[in-house]
Formats: sequence, C-alpha cells, structure tokens
Amino acid sequence: MRYMAVDLGTKRIGIAVSDPDGMFASPLMVIQRKGGAQDLREVALVAQDYEVGTLVVGLPVNLRGEHSIAADNAQKEIAQLRAATAIPVETYDERLTSAAANKSMQQGGLGREDRKDKVDKVAAAMLLQSYLDKIRLKHDAPEE
Repeated sequence: MRYMAVDLGTKRIGIAVSDPDGMFASPLMVIQRKGGAQDLREVALVAQDYEVGTLVVGLPVNLRGEHSIAADNAQKEIAQLRAATAIPVETYDERLTSAAANKSMQQGGLGREDRKDKVDKVAAAMLLQSYLDKIRLKHDAPEE
C-alpha cells in the first residue's frame, strides 16, 4: 500500500509519498498555499492521483509532546481533509522534522534559497519514513 505524508505549513504544504510496498519515503512536491479548502482539495487530488491508501499528516506538538496552537490549527485542517477524501487520515508527531530537514540539506551543500523551496517536502519525507519504520517495527515485533 502506498502512503502519503502531508506537512501542513503556514505558507506551503510539503508532500511525500512511499513506494507501492510502503517501505521507503520520497519527497514529492510543495503546494503553495492559496488559502482555505482549496489547499486541502489539492492535497486530496494528489493522494487520489498516486492511489494512496493512507494519508499521514504531521501534528506539530511541542518538545514536551503537548498540543500547541499550531497543533489545534492542524487538527482543524485534518478534520477538513478527512471530509474532503475517503482515504483514511492518520496523524503523526512531526516534532523537529523541519529543523532536521534544513540541517540535512545544509550539510548536503544546499544554499538558503534552495532549501526554502524544498524543506517542506523533505520534512514530509522524514515524517513519512519515521511513520513507515514505526509501523514496520510494530508489524515485525514478536507477539507476546
């Protein structure tokens, strides 16, 4: 099954997809926010085009794992996304993914302007890979 991660930023939405077997995540695209439900309809269309079985949306919690204002806003958009598509939507902790994506690209030699246009989709890929690894570990764990 193919998965798609969604990193809901204030200016851009990062999108990453998995391979058809759900093993590896790859950055796909960045959607520039236009505002309102149009942004989420575009996310739903991308998910449909890639025949995604599950959407994984990053939930921005603070370093202590508590919900913030950003998490509350994300929850509202997640509810709208669930209403816009029949694809199951799951949330996943996105703590520090944007910072990690920026650092990784900086270490790879990308300049500030190049990183700005890519960080959201790279953060989505990091989020998705973490999610995929977690479900694979849970699936492979011996039963007690």
